[in-house]
Amino acid sequence: MDTGMANIEIIDERFKSCVLPNAPLEKLGEGFRWLEGPVWFADLQCLLVSDIPNNRIMRWTESGGMSVFREPSNYANGHTRDRQGRLIGCSHHGRCITRTEFDGTITTLVDRYQGKHLNSPNDIIVKRDDTIWFSDPTFGITRDYEGGKQDAELPPNLYRFDPMDNSLTVVANDFKGPNGLCFSPDEKLLYVAESGTPFAQNPEQHIRVFDVSDDGTQLRNSRVFHKVQPGMADGFRSDTDGNIWTSAADGVHCISPDGTLMGKLKVPFVVSNLTFGGRNRSRLFICGSQTLFAQYVNRRGAEWP
Repeated sequence: MDTGMANIEIIDERFKSCVLPNAPLEKLGEGFRWLEGPVWFADLQCLLVSDIPNNRIMRWTESGGMSVFREPSNYANGHTRDRQGRLIGCSHHGRCITRTEFDGTITTLVDRYQGKHLNSPNDIIVKRDDTIWFSDPTFGITRDYEGGKQDAELPPNLYRFDPMDNSLTVVANDFKGPNGLCFSPDEKLLYVAESGTPFAQNPEQHIRVFDVSDDGTQLRNSRVFHKVQPGMADGFRSDTDGNIWTSAADGVHCISPDGTLMGKLKVPFVVSNLTFGGRNRSRLFICGSQTLFAQYVNRRGAEWP
């Protein structure tokens, strides 16, 4: 089913070329508890998405609709794929990063930093050099709903993991609640959501952007890129033009590379995360709280998840 085409809001004239007035917001599935971590598998023509409180990963296909991919999932959250096509994921309850091998076995890549347990890895991306970058806030261990209460042993950090030598380094340690992240198409910039302190009344919430060092190992020149209103940025992705498509309380916001809000795709539920997929990576899959939506747009997602 679809919800009509009146969900496009033009704020900046540039957004007109980014959307399709005849492409409706489509409902793909509903009845979940909280959707997160969508990732597209072009070779399998399927989307995987976490239903965190239900402790499972769901799969959607055009022909088969929704089905269970993995249950229990160890309260999986964010997902991506590595350069070999394997599923890379974040586990709240396991407090780790995992890789699903081609034979279906699950390998724990990292679960500690300097001998201390990670908090609850949240969102994750893979760089062209195969390094894995992920956020590690305390959200998943401060409540039972999304993994179970546990004690934090480390501050909220942003990490870079190199599977070649299994090294784990902190690339930013001044976040209160690092959340979604993505690279610009040329990987010279890294965008990271600052979601603030869990349950704080007035948390500092915005998208930060960093310059990536020439050797691709360090971050520099942190600054505020954009503050989403209403709500906050949770997860987001870049298109091939460098626009950032981000979650918000009223739908999906499209932010130009200069930080300007260009327009919105209005969604009737709070959006937590999204990803590009489908034909030519021009279909936006949207996690709208308990409902999965999709909408074709006139932009293609950046090359890798």
